[in-house]
Amino acid sequence: MSDNSTLLNDQSLEFLERYLNNASPTGYEWEGQKLWMDYLRPWVDEFFTDTYGTAVGVINPDAKYKVVIEGHADEISWYVNYISDEGLLYVIRNGGSDHQIAPSKRVNIHTKNGIVEGVFGWPAIHTRRSPGSEEQAPKPDNIFIDVGCDNKAEVEKLGVHVGCVITYPDTFSVLNGNKFVCRALDNRMGGFMIAEVARLLKENGKTLDFGLYIVNSVQEEVGLRGAQMIAERIRPDVAIVTDVTHDTHTPMIDPKKEGSNKMGAGPVIAWAPAVQNRLRERILDVAEKGNIPFQRVAKSRATGTDTDSFAYSNTGVASALISLPLRYMHTTVEMVQREDVENVIRLIYETLLNIESGETFSYFD
Repeated sequence: MSDNSTLLNDQSLEFLERYLNNASPTGYEWEGQKLWMDYLRPWVDEFFTDTYGTAVGVINPDAKYKVVIEGHADEISWYVNYISDEGLLYVIRNGGSDHQIAPSKRVNIHTKNGIVEGVFGWPAIHTRRSPGSEEQAPKPDNIFIDVGCDNKAEVEKLGVHVGCVITYPDTFSVLNGNKFVCRALDNRMGGFMIAEVARLLKENGKTLDFGLYIVNSVQEEVGLRGAQMIAERIRPDVAIVTDVTHDTHTPMIDPKKEGSNKMGAGPVIAWAPAVQNRLRERILDVAEKGNIPFQRVAKSRATGTDTDSFAYSNTGVASALISLPLRYMHTTVEMVQREDVENVIRLIYETLLNIESGETFSYFD
């Protein structure tokens, strides 16, 4: 990419930090969506949203041929499920929250009265070691939140009730100059990267002969629901989805099972039944011609990303998946490398410039 001198600029990084620090739990994404739309506004022609909060910026809205670039906006979280007489809160998952990282974490409980702070309490190590018995591990049914109240009535007076959503307050940081660390990089990095693609198209004066739909979907973490809804509404011809995937070169992960992908080695391009092969080959050609580093991953049956919702919507949408390698998924210290972020942006940008209106990507043409 010859005109990428603005990747990533100070404005981009300031937005990224603000966007990541904002809580957007599944089902409650709208404040993050407002931030995202405000940032994207200078580079698109119009916006629309749907009933559940998916946000879409559109370039060339009158064009018949439609291309989607997509990420998802939601983060994993918890729900208050039960309040004990002693004023302790028990929880259930909202998405794939990891119970093993919960003990000793601070939390924000979202109520109509604002944020109520709490902590996931955990018995001291001295009390968990009984001679001849196995030490208990954190489980979904034994982790609990302490908000500093003595009883259930005090908790309810704070505005906390069954159904309140709970997030972690951990914020953005940078390690060693180029490692971005935060909760919810999965997958607000996707929303950030597709917004940057729109910015580069505008700032570099590029025109497209098709409609470009920049889609930030909701509710991916509970079954790809937002993408399913918005795919039916847009009915695109092409969809390029971006999400995160595992860096498998950290301890306790078997590359023979999970594939061999590494942070810093470039975007990860997927092979899977839902991935349209000719569209994927176009992306590979773009990467090779543009000297953009990339990696490969194979997915059995389903990608487990919004790619599946787009690919199998309507009468079938030519879809592909470009993933960002990430360490420590579904923790509060998810980590990605800046150069990978930039290369995902470059790869989507250059691929869009290599798509022409009317292409079917048919195997039979």
